[in-house]
Amino acid sequence: MNNRKDTGPTGTPNTNEERGLHFSFSLWLHELREFLKGRFSLEEDKAQRDEVVANISKGVEFHGVNLWVLIFATLIASLGLNVNSAAVIIGAMLVSPIMGPIMGIGLSLGINDFELMKRSLRNFVLMFIVAIITSTLYFFITPLSSNSSELLARTTPTTYDVLIAFFGGLAGIVAQTRQDRTSTVIPGVAIATALIPPLCTAGFGLATGQFRFFLGAFYLFFINSVFIALATYLMVRFLKYEKKVFIDKVRERTVRRLMMAITLITFVPSVVIGVHMVRVSIFESSVDRYVAQVFNFPQTRVIECTKHYAGGRRHPQIELLLLGETLSSEVVENARAQLAGFGLSDAELIVRQTSGEDRIDVASLQQSYGELLEEKNRRIGEMTSLLQRYRVTNVEVEDISREMGALTENIRTVSLMKGITFDVSGIPGDTTLVCVVTPCDSTRPVDRETLVRWLRVRTRVDNVKLFVEP
Repeated sequence: MNNRKDTGPTGTPNTNEERGLHFSFSLWLHELREFLKGRFSLEEDKAQRDEVVANISKGVEFHGVNLWVLIFATLIASLGLNVNSAAVIIGAMLVSPIMGPIMGIGLSLGINDFELMKRSLRNFVLMFIVAIITSTLYFFITPLSSNSSELLARTTPTTYDVLIAFFGGLAGIVAQTRQDRTSTVIPGVAIATALIPPLCTAGFGLATGQFRFFLGAFYLFFINSVFIALATYLMVRFLKYEKKVFIDKVRERTVRRLMMAITLITFVPSVVIGVHMVRVSIFESSVDRYVAQVFNFPQTRVIECTKHYAGGRRHPQIELLLLGETLSSEVVENARAQLAGFGLSDAELIVRQTSGEDRIDVASLQQSYGELLEEKNRRIGEMTSLLQRYRVTNVEVEDISREMGALTENIRTVSLMKGITFDVSGIPGDTTLVCVVTPCDSTRPVDRETLVRWLRVRTRVDNVKLFVEP
């Protein structure tokens, strides 16, 4: 029996059932494409090209209000970095108009607008100079010049900074190409990309003579700027904005070559920087896994791990500082042999640990701390007991006065005070209760003995002194 089904010349099934299944699957794929196209389409609420170009071109210019707002935003961000306040820094990023020239550079590259490119670059340089001068002057005259955590965070760019700048730039240009620009996207991008704080940190480095701060902060600012411009360029090309056409073909060719050179000068370093940062991140992640798995000893702890990634001919280094039981040379060599298993075959492992003579005994150290804690608790108990002895508790004068009024009729006012009796040498004695009674009628006697006995029982104080005012 032959179960082979006939097929057409192109290998497609000939049976009606199979043709129906093939048609249903093709229809389902078409509907899925249309659904996704409708969901992810950027055509809805899309502004006209000329409107977007005009709006971004307006934000490129730095004069008048924009220039003063930039100066004020720089001062606010410098204050926030100075006092280590993230909230103040976020406020400065919301105020700052610094993204205008950067998006103008990306847009001009995307639409082949040489004039917009020149204006964007000119205002970008002006913005950079004004922000650097403002922050440098502020940090030069401020009495506070400590290295806060917010300042230190703006000196070491990472792969995450590149990704944040790139995706933030994409979100920013998409929001700029919409008819409704009142959304929170632009302020959110300004906060996420964090352009103004690195400029202020660079000014701090110049003002305090710490050029590593200036170089690190400028590096971070350059990365953010380049990747925001790159994201703008890619989105403009994705939206297929019409490029500017020159009537003079010779000028068009010259401008095109110049624009290509500017594009390469701007974006090629970003690729190199991005690749380098990815390698550094992979290296550091591999080191963390290696240290966590290989140097996991019960009596030895890694208290410091320093990672030095070096490209080119230099080998990366992993420097570990160990505390506790000294590891033998065989154990260390075995750890070095496992570097290749974590992708660290080129790395150099440096292990620093205490020698056998001055080795720190973790168990003895814990015992010493335990004894110190016990002594501290004992002293606290003694002081608490002494304090209880000297403490004068409150007497329930209100309740006792009413009860004394019910006990005898010839009492108008009652005054009670409890204290400690000391001898002439300053040694404390018993607690004494002093009661002063004012009678309603001074001619009538007050039953002193009854009141003293009652007060001893009521207040639980044996030494009671009763005085009756005349």
